[in-house]
Amino acid sequence: MSALRRKLGDEYQVVSTAGSAGGGPPPPPPRAAPRGKRQRFVDKNGRCNVQHGNLGGETSRYLSDLFTTLVDLKWRWNLFIFILTYTVAWLFMASMWWVIAYMRGDLNKAHDESYTPCVANVYNFPSAFLFFIETEATIGYGYRYITDKCPEGIILFLFQSILGSIVDAFLIGCMFIKMSQPKKRAETLMFSEHAAISMRDGKLTLMFRVGNLRNSHMVSAQIRCKLLKSRQTPEGEFLPLDQLELDVGFSTGADQLFLVSPLTICHVIDAKSPFYDLSQRSMQTEQFEIVVILEGIVETTGMTCQARTSYTEDEVLWGHRFFPVISLEEGFFKVDYSQFHATFEVPTPPYSVKEQEEMLLMSSPLIAPAVSNSKERNNSVECLDGLDEVGTKLPSKLQKITGREDFPKKLLRMSSTTSEKAYSIGDLPMKLQRISSVPGNSEEKLVSKTTKMMSDPMSQSVADLPPKLQKLSGGGRMEGNLPPKLRKMNSDRFT
Repeated sequence: MSALRRKLGDEYQVVSTAGSAGGGPPPPPPRAAPRGKRQRFVDKNGRCNVQHGNLGGETSRYLSDLFTTLVDLKWRWNLFIFILTYTVAWLFMASMWWVIAYMRGDLNKAHDESYTPCVANVYNFPSAFLFFIETEATIGYGYRYITDKCPEGIILFLFQSILGSIVDAFLIGCMFIKMSQPKKRAETLMFSEHAAISMRDGKLTLMFRVGNLRNSHMVSAQIRCKLLKSRQTPEGEFLPLDQLELDVGFSTGADQLFLVSPLTICHVIDAKSPFYDLSQRSMQTEQFEIVVILEGIVETTGMTCQARTSYTEDEVLWGHRFFPVISLEEGFFKVDYSQFHATFEVPTPPYSVKEQEEMLLMSSPLIAPAVSNSKERNNSVECLDGLDEVGTKLPSKLQKITGREDFPKKLLRMSSTTSEKAYSIGDLPMKLQRISSVPGNSEEKLVSKTTKMMSDPMSQSVADLPPKLQKLSGGGRMEGNLPPKLRKMNSDRFT
């Protein structure tokens, strides 16, 4: 990014120099509009910056799922609710025991040995509270106990046992789930601070790095990427946070990770990518956010864990690549996490994939004819070589009949120049057409050869005719003196 700013600054300096040379005041250098603090949709630690407001009567839905509501609360609120619930329950149940003792008159006759109270040795509220704690925690000291003269005390004891079990199961279960949440496992999953765009395998690629700090594996780890970018539909609807999918290997299975060592996740920028028209210059004005979601099963607990992070346009480095972090030691591979976030610059074209394809298409018409001509020449040479091999494989008698042994090859070479000259020989046989295409043969030679070849079968046919017809023919041209039927038969025979 710094190199790009220096480059843009040099261009602005050249523009201002040219303006001053023309005599007028130099134009002020264009400056990009200052950007404020980028409001993220997802923080680097994975927290989503979304607050739900104006729910109205929908807040009752939180109470219908009270257990999940308590688990989602922060730790300080969980501890406060935990302490408050037990304190209120204990005070309430201790008050119930004190009320029973008060209504029965046990408080005034507590020291009367001949009187049998509902609960022995309960003569004030602190003693009633201690009795409840001993009963709830099953800590029996043997000093306070229920007697058989108090049926209402027995009913209250049953109610206390049931209510205590419910409160213990609810609060202790909530705290256990809170402590064993897989969110803490996500703290040991790392993402690189920046994403990089550079060439990989001849393609422009968006890359970022993920790593696992623990030795325990993430079973069935899978990664997904979402691009959050505002856009306007053709109908005029504005979408402030439109979510587009970034393919990180879903079609090839590369999104299924074996996350033992740090991995570089790649998104190939092609015609199907939302970054198809993204270039180094356009990144100065673009606003987008890439949300990365890593999911997997924690090996030790079997619970599903999800880690999230995001990259804004300021955190995407054009023309950078990540440093290698894995080295081979004696008997093991060592990962150096000090270079986990480090990148270095590499030569990368500043154009988008769309611009590169357009430049390639503009230059392709000048290259395509030469390529096609070379292919045609190679095909013709291969055909000639093949025919030459076939001619050499013929018997010697057939080679003598052809006149010369290299006749097929030269004949095809002569016939390949038929496109240079065109003669009105559409009705001639193929052999004559090939002979006529040889350079140096004029139309007069062609006509003489044709007349000579046609005169031989003509003379043979006249010799085969009866004497009367031979007289009519005059020993020479007979087509003009023959009747129409014989003329037609003769023409059919010749053809």
